[in-house]
Amino acid sequence: MFSAGFLLTSLIVVLVPGTGVIYTVSAGLGGSRRDSFWAAVGCTLGIVPHLMAGILGLSAVLHGGARIFQIIRIVGALYLLYLGIGLMRDKSRLQFGEEGSPAGLFSLVGRGILLNLLNPKLTLFFFSFLPQFLVEGGQAYLIQMLSLSAVFMGLTLAVFILYGFLANGFKQLLTSSPRAVRRIQQSFGLILIGFAAKLALTDD
Repeated sequence: MFSAGFLLTSLIVVLVPGTGVIYTVSAGLGGSRRDSFWAAVGCTLGIVPHLMAGILGLSAVLHGGARIFQIIRIVGALYLLYLGIGLMRDKSRLQFGEEGSPAGLFSLVGRGILLNLLNPKLTLFFFSFLPQFLVEGGQAYLIQMLSLSAVFMGLTLAVFILYGFLANGFKQLLTSSPRAVRRIQQSFGLILIGFAAKLALTDD
């Protein structure tokens, strides 16, 4: 079940930069390591409903119910667009500061959850990804799926935290160049807007 193929494939999937990575890196550049940690936690928690939907077979409902899929996709695209425009316009978002306040941490986690929660394709991905590594004749399929999901979430959290910590360390090189920080912030904004367009324009 926990084959080298599963671990390697999962690691590659997690390492590929996506909206969660961009968000976590942005938090690391804009705040403290604690900020990037909670951003990573939020993004990881945001995939839990998709994992559970995949395990319970609800992805078939989403796949067959084009209207439901379309609504969730549009909401997700709008949210990505909102975050992207916010990054491009908010000059204070990537100012270098100290550890965030409790309210700020709740905001970081909440945004991370929404970011992944509003991506309906994650459900379809997990529904098609996890069954490939089930062992026939082994433990009950439900237990295997839950175990594989737990490992995938652990890898996601670890990699996202690493991305955030690296970004936070890298920001020390940028403290003397606010303009460079601003350009990075705008680049992240454009990337999120690009993700929004891709999500909105995808047919399946």
